[in-house]
Order: sequence, then C-alpha cells, then structure tokens
Amino acid sequence: MKFSTVFTLASTAAIALATPTPTIQKRADFCGTWDSATTGVYTVYNNLWGQGSASSGSQCTGVDGLSGSTLKWHTKWSWAGGQGQVKSYANVVTKVSLKALSAISTIPTTWTWSYSGSDIVGNVAYDIFTSASGSGSSEYEIMIWLAALGGAGPISATGSPIATVTLAGKSWKLYYGLNGSMKVYSFVASSQINSFNGNLMEFANYVTSKQGMPKSQVLQSVGAGTEPFSGSNAVLTTTAYTLSLT
Repeated sequence: MKFSTVFTLASTAAIALATPTPTIQKRADFCGTWDSATTGVYTVYNNLWGQGSASSGSQCTGVDGLSGSTLKWHTKWSWAGGQGQVKSYANVVTKVSLKALSAISTIPTTWTWSYSGSDIVGNVAYDIFTSASGSGSSEYEIMIWLAALGGAGPISATGSPIATVTLAGKSWKLYYGLNGSMKVYSFVASSQINSFNGNLMEFANYVTSKQGMPKSQVLQSVGAGTEPFSGSNAVLTTTAYTLSLT
C-alpha cells in the first residue's frame, strides 16, 4: 500500500546478498521522512510517505543490533487524523539480486515481533514488489499481513477475500485490488502471527500459479514492517528478523 517512492528507496540497494556481518550494537533513532540506516545486508527505513494525510503525529525508527544475520529493530509512532489512510511504512529491506521469480527457489525468513500502544490501527506485513524488467514502476505487489490491528484492512476491489489458502503452515485470506495500475495481492493471516518462520516464495508461487501473475516478473524488493493508520504511543519491536534469497 505504498507508492513508488518505497521501491525507489529499496531498489538502490538491489545487489547480491553479502556474507553475514559481525555483531553490531544499537544505533541512535532517526526521525526524518526518508531517513534510513544500513546494517549488514539490511536497510531500515523510517519512510513517512503518507504523513501528509495526518492531522498530527510523528515517528522515529532505530536499529537495536545485528548478530550474524539476525537483525533487531524498532519503530515508535503516534498518528491522528486521516482516517483509513496509511501514514508510513517503517520497514527493513534486504539486499537482493534482480531475478525473475522463475529463477528464485526460496526466500526463507523469520520474524519475531511485538506491538504496544493505544488504539492502534495498522498492520505488520511483508511487502514484495515486482516489474517486468526489474526497473521502473512496480507492476505487482504481494503483501503478507502477519497482523491486521484495530480493523485495518488491505487494498481490495470488493472488501471481501477472493480465496482462503494455507501457506507456510498458516491460514490466510487473499484480497485483490489495484493501487493505480499496480496489481496488489494481500494475504491476511486468519489469526495474528507474532513469530513467523516460512518461505515467501510460497506466496509468490501461489499468485503465479493461481492468479495469473507471470513468472517472468522480476523481484525488485522485499520489505518487512508496519503500516500505521492511527494510534498513539505505539512501538513495534522486532527482536529477531532474518531474510535471504536463493
């Protein structure tokens, strides 16, 4: 549910995965609209792309540490106004090679997180972007919602799921809609998942095999973070995150 700005930031880091980085300690939080911090193969973005719809609010994000390939990070926010509008997408993007989906075997990932705060409306979600060439505007977006908080919902043409599927050992409701001309498929967990361990290619393979997405689409970026609509004193804490691509 982000505009092309999100991909533009992520795509600048699209290179092959590197060797895991030694332990890195906590860094200072950053609060600017497009501020980011790169740690090993991960770049964490504050990304306040939708803040203009808020009547008030702020957000800061920070890296808490890296041990081997496991990242710890957090984001803190309060947003009011702009009902139903996403204010930001604090997220971590992993450096990946530009490859067609047909050339990717697995995207293994783990994510353990918790959320605190008041009246939180938002999600916790992975976000995958693709295009025909790997550059330019994204043509497809695949979201994997581990949590839909406070009544938050995905982009949908009808407001109803088009399928219920089991992937990565969990049940998901699949929604479809358009963000401009970009086709958006959102898998929303039937129940909240605070500790996820799975292969994101299962979701991409479902969309290519069952929903007509071409396997020739090129992976542009894979992010993981939170889209807040509204709430106060909210803190998303990731205590363990990994993602790679083979």
